[in-house]
Amino acid sequence: LLNLLGGLDRPTSGEVLFDSKPLGPLTKKQMARYRRHSVGMIFQNFNLIPTMTAAENVKLALAFGGMQGVERRQRAEALLNRVGLSDRTDHRPSELSGGEQQRVAVARALANSPRVLLADEPTGNLDSTRARELLALLREMVERDRLTVLLVTHDHELASSYSDRIIMMKDGKIQEN
Repeated sequence: LLNLLGGLDRPTSGEVLFDSKPLGPLTKKQMARYRRHSVGMIFQNFNLIPTMTAAENVKLALAFGGMQGVERRQRAEALLNRVGLSDRTDHRPSELSGGEQQRVAVARALANSPRVLLADEPTGNLDSTRARELLALLREMVERDRLTVLLVTHDHELASSYSDRIIMMKDGKIQEN
C-alpha cells in the first residue's frame, strides 16, 4: 500500500489517486517530482546512505528538492534538532543507534515539507519513550502543518493514541475500524 501511494510501485489493477489525480499516467520524471515534493517516506530499514553523516543524509533530500547551500544546512540542522539529534548531526549511520537512525530517516522524510508522510513502522526500532515522542511530533505536524500521515504499524494501542482514524488491513483487504 505504501509503495503504491509513494509511487514506487504501479497497481496491477485499479487506480491510485492523489488530489483526485491518477498517478498511473505519470511519466518517470513526473513521478520523481511527485515523490520529491508531495510525499515523504520513512522506510522500515531507514535507507540512510552509510558514508554520509546524519546532516548530509537530510541535506541530500533537500538538494534533490532544489534547496541551496546555507539554507539547506540550516534546514537540515533544524530538522535534526526537531527530532532530538542536534548533538549527532556529524555522525554516520554506523555510529548511531537504531532509534537515532530512525529519527534521521524521519528528518529526511520531512525535509521538503511534504503534504503526505508515508511511514512504515517508524517506531519499530525505538524504545517506548522515543516512540511516543516521535508520534507526538508527527501529531503536532498534522495539526500545525496540516500534514497527512499514513502510518503502518503492528502496535495498535500506540497508534490509536495518536490517530484520527485507523484503517486495518487483513489478508490484503482494507477493513476500517
